[in-house]
Amino acid sequence: MIDNICKFLAETFPTDFASWLLGEPIAFTKLEPSELSVQPIRADSVIFLKSLRMILHIEFQTDPNKNIPFRMTDYLLRLHRQFPDRDIYQVVIYLTPSESNLVYKTTFNLGGLSHQFNVIRLWEQPTEIFQQYQGLLPFATLSQTDNPEETLRQVAQQIEQISDKQVQGNIAASTAIISGIALNKEIIQRLLRSEIMKESVIYQEILLEGEAKGLAKGKAETARQIAINMIRSNISVDLVAQFTGLSLKEVQKLQKFSAKKAQLPKSAKTKRSPKP
Repeated sequence: MIDNICKFLAETFPTDFASWLLGEPIAFTKLEPSELSVQPIRADSVIFLKSLRMILHIEFQTDPNKNIPFRMTDYLLRLHRQFPDRDIYQVVIYLTPSESNLVYKTTFNLGGLSHQFNVIRLWEQPTEIFQQYQGLLPFATLSQTDNPEETLRQVAQQIEQISDKQVQGNIAASTAIISGIALNKEIIQRLLRSEIMKESVIYQEILLEGEAKGLAKGKAETARQIAINMIRSNISVDLVAQFTGLSLKEVQKLQKFSAKKAQLPKSAKTKRSPKP
């Protein structure tokens, strides 16, 4: 799930990521893996963004991975084949502190072939960087902070100031999930005290709550109920789909159902979600 949330943030706030990684707010758009001519591509964990002059390739990793150097080289060649006139900036972002030498590996060598890519270890990054941009707030607790709990408290205060309710919901939900790497759920729920946190942030906990309340009638029904709760909390349909595993079309259908239900007189409302 964390891979999906990181991917969602990079694709939703590309200018924030560009400001951090490249030092300038370049406007990027999403590059679909299907646009590359060679398959397969691990589309669930690879983020490609493109501008008129550059391709930004981001890999998020929670744990060390010995295959990363080869994979970065492989993707570089694929990208160059498709976009030979554009610069390519590649970066691997490690989320979880590790003493493994793999998280310091920045090159791939094979015979006369040598490729170098960039690596960022979040726990070495200044916390202030992530407090400057909305799209980076969810990563603040994983940065170079001596007190992740206090950092999350500050982030929660910043989230409360976000006026756009959907953006606020997306950032809050993403923060809760990613902060789970550094903090336990009780702290996260205490500091992010919103309806979003109560109903829709930590997927596994919501799943258990749904089963306890009798909402779960199989995995599909549980996912639909979770999706409805998230939609009511102003989470975007893209992020709902990432959380629940439902298709975008299914989530949009639930969104329409939820909006229609909200307009009905209280006595006419039902507790059932639409069937797939």
